[in-house]
Amino acid sequence: MITLKAEVFENLDGTPAGLRRALQCAIELEHSTIPPYLYALYSLRQNANDEIAGLIKSVVVQEMLHMSIACNILNSINGTPKIGDSHFVPKYPGHLPGGVEGSLVVGLEPFSKQVVRETFMVIEEPEDPLHFPVLELAAAIKPHTTIGQFYEGIMKQIRNLGNGIFTGDPKKQLTTGFSALRTMHIHDVESACEAVKLIISQGEGTTTSPLAPGHELAHYYRFAEIYYGKKLIPNPDTSPGKPDYVYGGHTIDFNPADVWPVLANPNSNSYEPDSKAFKLNQSFNQTYTKLLMTLQRTFSGEPDRLGPAITLMESMQEQALVLMSTDVVPGQTAGPTFEFNSDNG
Repeated sequence: MITLKAEVFENLDGTPAGLRRALQCAIELEHSTIPPYLYALYSLRQNANDEIAGLIKSVVVQEMLHMSIACNILNSINGTPKIGDSHFVPKYPGHLPGGVEGSLVVGLEPFSKQVVRETFMVIEEPEDPLHFPVLELAAAIKPHTTIGQFYEGIMKQIRNLGNGIFTGDPKKQLTTGFSALRTMHIHDVESACEAVKLIISQGEGTTTSPLAPGHELAHYYRFAEIYYGKKLIPNPDTSPGKPDYVYGGHTIDFNPADVWPVLANPNSNSYEPDSKAFKLNQSFNQTYTKLLMTLQRTFSGEPDRLGPAITLMESMQEQALVLMSTDVVPGQTAGPTFEFNSDNG
């Protein structure tokens, strides 16, 4: 689980300005998980390891939802999300933004069960993860401070500051693109806290269940399914004292041969200038930058820009697949660097 620096909580100083800073931090945190997840997803060859790809993609979609919710809450209290500039983009490898610290260093790495266990499950791990048997073996994981606790702090500040802070223009709220947003109109303490609870439960589940609202597994347990190679199912043994769930459903197959041998943690200096990989990566970063700038407009009162943003995300995937099939040296291929192109107009 992610350990948070004291300054993250210092934003929660009891003032509306501090709450706005904390929500901007939340937006950056949600976004910063997406490039590592996408990098692993893109590295899976098409038409192979399909169930793993589907699970990762489902998490990415909900991370985008969570980022949207954080933007909506910030707009509802008359703040302004800052997305379309270079300061928004984290550096990989490195700690997640917003004061996240500890032993966790997040990078851009090809898919492996190791990166799922040592990075993805750590990002999503609850304060008190529920332990379920895997072929009669239980995973022992110690609880730590979590991002969920950070969101709990945000909720506490929202409640303390009260309904008077909700003075933002409701037209800046994004209400399309995700089914959850269609009925989520954030305008007071209760609606804002319910939105934050959704973020927490979709990432971590609850203290008593691995399920989030809608009866779908929280992110932590989806990644655990990938790592253990088994679906999490209700325990067929309902004897007293037995766990409610076990990793005992159908096998989730993983074929390492169907992962592109991409560079880990590339940057623009990883590719020779004017090489094919350099030019392809430059084009990818231009598209990524346009995406962030389009999202900036989307959350600044132009919700109709969401459609073009989705198109840009689809283009990113297409460009990444070409890049990852491009040799850098024999036996190793290129990967997108997720860098902000300041020259992008």
